[in-house]
Amino acid sequence: MTDATRYPLLASPHVHLSGPVDQAMYHSFRDQIAAAPADGTLVIAISTLGGDPEVARLMGDEVRLIREYQGRELLFLGKVAIYSAGATFMAAFPADKRFLTRGSRIMVHERLLTSDIHLSGPLKTLTATLKAKLHEIEHSIRIEEEGFRDLVAGSKIDFEEVRRRAPENWYIEAEEARDLGLVLDVI
Repeated sequence: MTDATRYPLLASPHVHLSGPVDQAMYHSFRDQIAAAPADGTLVIAISTLGGDPEVARLMGDEVRLIREYQGRELLFLGKVAIYSAGATFMAAFPADKRFLTRGSRIMVHERLLTSDIHLSGPLKTLTATLKAKLHEIEHSIRIEEEGFRDLVAGSKIDFEEVRRRAPENWYIEAEEARDLGLVLDVI
């Protein structure tokens, strides 16, 4: 049996996303969701080298709301590159609703932060400035770990494994992702 007959819906995704995960992608996502059929399974395809993880989380929350409030099945189809924020978006779909095309790769890494801290002023305000930056970092780590847990839920990978491998930019080939249970199948 060919993949085409096993998964016919995947041949014609309702939503096509490619490029950086940013506000433009979010607006395209919303427009395409609005134009999709009102009933039945929705297929969302993405190819991205990454981008804004908070936009990925926002799109993922939209997926969750559609699934929970409309009772619709949503399928994820990763094509070619599902890097960084793309993997964050993929985590919004249950593992058994995820698919990759042959030759695709997922890349998981830690969130990145570039920031300068300029200290100037009364000493007591400097402490608050430093604490605020530390709280930002700690909260970002918690969000990152929530995403890692969502990504590996229902797979053969435990949270500690993804947390251990993420600092070195973990690339996962499509067949390996299937064998690890990150996706249902490769088409």
